[in-house]
Amino acid sequence: MSILLGAIAPVFVIIAIGFIIRRNGVLSAEADGSLLRIVVNVLYPCLIVSTIVGNEALHHVVNVWLPPLTGLITVGVGYLVCYGGARLLRIPRGRETRTFVFVVGMYNYSYTAIPVMEKIFGQKALGVLFTHNLGVEFGFWLGASLILADHSSAAAEISLWRRIISMPVIAIIVSLILNFAHAADYFPAWIFGAIRMLGAAAIPMALLLTGATLDDFLEELRPTRSDATMLTGACLLRLGVLPLTFLALARWLPCSIELKEALIVQSAMPCAMLPMLLAKHYGGDTGMAVQIVLTTTAVCILTIPFWIHFGINFTCIHLL
Repeated sequence: MSILLGAIAPVFVIIAIGFIIRRNGVLSAEADGSLLRIVVNVLYPCLIVSTIVGNEALHHVVNVWLPPLTGLITVGVGYLVCYGGARLLRIPRGRETRTFVFVVGMYNYSYTAIPVMEKIFGQKALGVLFTHNLGVEFGFWLGASLILADHSSAAAEISLWRRIISMPVIAIIVSLILNFAHAADYFPAWIFGAIRMLGAAAIPMALLLTGATLDDFLEELRPTRSDATMLTGACLLRLGVLPLTFLALARWLPCSIELKEALIVQSAMPCAMLPMLLAKHYGGDTGMAVQIVLTTTAVCILTIPFWIHFGINFTCIHLL
């Protein structure tokens, strides 16, 4: 359990630092766009390349096609379960239901999961996590287009493929090709050294921006009496019911140990942060999205150790 807490604590410490430096004017909102573009288009792809190229686990073809499929399945099941949950909670139809289903159904598959994954299971499993996230990316943007989007808005007119084919996705595909070609054996070591240095900055920078963004979204909070039921339902679904989908796949799916480890970590993740931004952009209920994301992120500090510890035992994986 101390290993789990040691993996989780730095993530929330860095998010808290991002929140504090925004409050104190060290990181201005005007800088967010440039820094985010650097993270998404430079640092994160470098992290992907440095993790996948030379990764022995990804020399097996099954670890290339099966993880994306499980990623898509977990997102799709999340949307379906959350739609049923919205009906049970009597959330009003329209943008409220659309927002609830998309936000609660989508988990924080990247910037929170990556440091936890690397700390607990190491680089081999982290490479499989990136291939898993290819399917999650597809499910995420498909959900944004079909579930969240108000199709009368301009945002709905943007091509789905233009959203999916991003620099991280391109980096994963190129890295898999280089890995199968054993590029690590003949590329100069200094090239990968520079890529690793850049990649090492990706997660700390992303978490700082996450904390700063959370401070910005506090203005969107508008609690009412009915919110308590909605938020309780969101936490029960995202942090109580949906983890069982991941762990069932990890337990009974005939797959590699690395994919099982990726599914265990993803099972414990709270709601993703990006839907807060998309809720405003796509005509959803921004206030509801902010409340759900902030609440599940706060509660997951307690639930992440439980689910990972339970998942390791349930799937018969043993930490070294």
